[in-house]
Amino acid sequence: MKPIAFFAHHQGRGHANRIRAIAEHFDPARTVTVMTAAPEQFDGASDIETVALPDMIGAPSRTEALHQVATPDIMHCVPLGVAEMRSHMALIAATLERLDPALFVIDVSAEIALLSRIMSVPAVTIRMHGMRGDAGHLAGYQACVGILAPFNERLEQADYPDWARDRTFYSGGLCTTRDAVPEKGEARQKLGLDPDRAINLVVAGGGGSGTPFAPLTVAARAEPDDLWLVAGPVHREGHETEFANLVELGWISNLTEYLAAADRVVSSAGDNVVHEIARAQKPFLCFPEWRYFDEQRLKAQQLARLGAAVVRDTWPGNLAEWRGLLAEVDALDTARLAALHDEQAAKKTARWLEDMADRLWDE
Repeated sequence: MKPIAFFAHHQGRGHANRIRAIAEHFDPARTVTVMTAAPEQFDGASDIETVALPDMIGAPSRTEALHQVATPDIMHCVPLGVAEMRSHMALIAATLERLDPALFVIDVSAEIALLSRIMSVPAVTIRMHGMRGDAGHLAGYQACVGILAPFNERLEQADYPDWARDRTFYSGGLCTTRDAVPEKGEARQKLGLDPDRAINLVVAGGGGSGTPFAPLTVAARAEPDDLWLVAGPVHREGHETEFANLVELGWISNLTEYLAAADRVVSSAGDNVVHEIARAQKPFLCFPEWRYFDEQRLKAQQLARLGAAVVRDTWPGNLAEWRGLLAEVDALDTARLAALHDEQAAKKTARWLEDMADRLWDE
């Protein structure tokens, strides 16, 4: 049985978590190798071989003249004269040569999809939201034998080309969290939280610069009887006033329990957190973070279109706006968001990849 290889981008935790969730459902006889600049994210995954890649992000060209050479239209990030990039790509190429994999699943990089095609290795690219109609992304899609969208097809953008949609597998909401979701009362009892008080949970992820803390202090003032809990990193400007009903939890390992305990959830449009909120069936206030190609903003637009979340591009700066926004959140039908999550998404994705591998290599 031929192996399946993965490339995992090292920014944020979602890429690694997604790959780990899928790999758990492969046939035990099939070996899995992941190439990544953050191999520590796969610690404890005994069924996965990792190949540590050099971190080439931000590495300089070795001369100013090389730095000034224009980027081709069909690529996004290919500066010349970068030693780390040459080593990075060479190690990927050497690993593909060594493994001769049935598939190379790329999460995410249009350039590496092109490299895989040049090396005559069938590739599958992960499809994310965003403004990706440029020549580079389209070339990456065309180079692949299949495209994996780790979300429900109803979240797809209208501008996604039909030819690309035809080769795309929509997994349903692929959430990498497997902790059971308890009832609200049970979760609050376990966490030592007031069973009757309104609780708002703010979830800040690890892929960006952190959620701004200042707007949350305004929210705490706007709803002073509510408890505001913040999970994850926040960005401070230095002038914020602390309030007793605004509590920072930092990084937590039991996010599912806090989601279950909450009455409302405030977060970004990160792929995994959206599906964690959907899984917990909570009213969702979404503030998309800046990402390349407007990834989160475009995903948030689809959530708003489906009535699955209340979306704002900027954080409220006054009490009245926060109160009005929270009233909109309270009016949401949480079933619309919950319907976008599929508990079997990782298993279905693994089956789709293995079926494709078998079909392509059936002699």
